[in-house]
Amino acid sequence: MPRGDGRLTHDLDPHDLGPQDACGVFGVWAPGEEVAKLTYFGLYALQHRGQESAGIAVSNGRQILVYKDMGLVSQVFDESTLESLKGSVAIGHSRYSTTGSSVWQNAQPTFRPTTSGSVALAHNGNLTNTHDLVELLRQRTDATDVRATGETDSSSDTGVMASLLSSYPDRSVEEAALDVLPQLRGAFSLVFMDEGTLYAARDPQGIRPLVLGRLERGWVIASETAALDIVGASFIREIEPGEFVAIDENGLRTEHFAKPEPKGCLFEYVYLARPDTTINDQRVFSVRAEIGRRLAREHPVEADLVIPVPESGTPAAIGYAEESGIPFGHGLVKNSYVGRTFIQPSQTIRQLGIRLKLNPLRDVIAGKRLVVVDDSIVRGNTQRALVSMLREFGAAEVHVRISSPPVKWPCFYGIDFASRAELIANGISVDEICRSIGADTLSYVDLDSLIEATNVPKDNLCRACFDGIYPVALPEDDLIGKHLLEQAPTTVEVNP
Repeated sequence: MPRGDGRLTHDLDPHDLGPQDACGVFGVWAPGEEVAKLTYFGLYALQHRGQESAGIAVSNGRQILVYKDMGLVSQVFDESTLESLKGSVAIGHSRYSTTGSSVWQNAQPTFRPTTSGSVALAHNGNLTNTHDLVELLRQRTDATDVRATGETDSSSDTGVMASLLSSYPDRSVEEAALDVLPQLRGAFSLVFMDEGTLYAARDPQGIRPLVLGRLERGWVIASETAALDIVGASFIREIEPGEFVAIDENGLRTEHFAKPEPKGCLFEYVYLARPDTTINDQRVFSVRAEIGRRLAREHPVEADLVIPVPESGTPAAIGYAEESGIPFGHGLVKNSYVGRTFIQPSQTIRQLGIRLKLNPLRDVIAGKRLVVVDDSIVRGNTQRALVSMLREFGAAEVHVRISSPPVKWPCFYGIDFASRAELIANGISVDEICRSIGADTLSYVDLDSLIEATNVPKDNLCRACFDGIYPVALPEDDLIGKHLLEQAPTTVEVNP
């Protein structure tokens, strides 16, 4: 699924995987427009939500054509490819895998033939009852091995959903969706299509974002408002939790398939969403700056300069500097063009990992007492290397401030955090973490303070990675996980 604003991943150290972004989804219904190009630019705006693969499906009214591949949006598509994707309805996807391996077969949109045509689907989120849905699919297709239904290539929950939608021989895609959607559990923001209609759906908790926009001659559905901005669509509203939307030549129609029980992801405000995106009428940049101001009030320190860990630490660092009166500066230069995969450094240049992405400005930081603001600490390896590097370049003191509480619990709703055993905050104190990363001081924003900064009621937010309270029940350990559908030869194969 699924996971920027100038960054390719969260990781400064490529071997220290931090919270990997959820996927990005985009859909457009706009007869007479170049829908493939609109989708391309929409996905470009959502690139931060997934860099493993990208894909676009387009319908010309008679058939759906899907083009997808591994890599960034700009690597997968070129002018000639987009020119060949003609139609009036399109959906797109940028992927970070949270169910199913990062392989071409799991790239999205996922396509399935139906008795009356076909369906293509793209998904941001992560289901928690995939195992039950596999059993349901087996029953519906009367197959002992789901792969006998022809779904031999994907191994993600998205593939299971697409197969279920195509398993109703006597119903339209819309009718099938209204039967399937109430049976899904977990996080799912979906865009899907048949030959003439664009559909969207959001889980009853609304864990992952999904918004509706209006073009002069059409409609747009996207993960974030920033994607609406880039294609010139006006923001109408968020798709509501538990809502199903259909858009075709007859206009827009909507209904609820489940009772709304809002539990929006708190980590979207901290890191996942672009700073220029709006969630719940709050500009994410403004929320992050307010978090920084709260950090400064809660955890002041005498220092000479506030610097962010770019790019995600910048808004909170600005807020910290404003509130504390300590000057804000850029002490780290980031190379935005380093991706997730590159050649392993040799022993003689083992520091290459972090320096490929960040390099300190010696004349800015030398002799200075620094406040270094970052969005989160997962394993701690990145911060350890960063603190060491800042000291090497002459920093007198390094005070680390984190704009989220300690991450103590894994996410099962679309963010690929480390396992609980690997999370540095699991089982040790803040002082012990501080010593581990080599900082002079370390402080995190308080959870309630973070929540207040969002202006969203606490009960309407998913805070599971911080407090371990999961809003959607989780199955047994052996029935959940990224490679659930790849564990046995008789397993189904699906997408996120």
